[in-house]
Amino acid sequence: MNTRTAPSIKDRWKHLHGKQKLQYVWDYYKLPIAVCLIFFYVIGYILYGHFSKKDVLLYAGLVNISAGEQLTSALSRGFIDSVGANPSKTELKLYTGLYLTDEPEGSDREYAYASRIKILASVDNEQLDVVLMNKEAFDLFSHSGYLSDLEELFAKLDAKTAAEWEPYLAANTVMQTDSAAEEYPMGLRLSQKGLFEEAGLDGDVYLGVIKNTPRTDMVIEYIKYLKMPQSN
Repeated sequence: MNTRTAPSIKDRWKHLHGKQKLQYVWDYYKLPIAVCLIFFYVIGYILYGHFSKKDVLLYAGLVNISAGEQLTSALSRGFIDSVGANPSKTELKLYTGLYLTDEPEGSDREYAYASRIKILASVDNEQLDVVLMNKEAFDLFSHSGYLSDLEELFAKLDAKTAAEWEPYLAANTVMQTDSAAEEYPMGLRLSQKGLFEEAGLDGDVYLGVIKNTPRTDMVIEYIKYLKMPQSN
């Protein structure tokens, strides 16, 4: 009785041509090929994220304010250019579309809740340094005790900048748990100064500095920058 041995992989390979070889490789090695592709994709993704990640010089948020493309660019990219930083390696992280209110209505409820959670998380993680906001948001941030005393911050400004900004200081109150209130300058009215004066937004715009910011020096640079005309 004759017995035949199964052809070896080498023998099979010799008899395959063109697309047959590709099909053979795929049929027998698709699992390790898939694993390798996934591995190289993950490594590539990690390397890309590492080398393309930008250092954040400052975190700022627009709360209850709708800014156009030109103003948004001036508040972010414009600041990076003004301090001479490399825009390919650094950025100002500007949160837009945040909505803060004590009396949300209808469909605004979920939006307001999501914004509040994002704001609280950003403050807790020290990823919110400066807030640009309307009067309602200014009151809510102030009463909750999130904003710095700007007179203390002004002591770190140069005399000329401090003098230019002093007329625009806005006081507000912190509501204490014992029903007492503490009042001090927590905001800067921006509507009639620098970038925001030229933007022509409706209503007052206030700047507040979050108390736990670890980037005070960059906040000072931002305050200096905001007093400049946008055309500059």
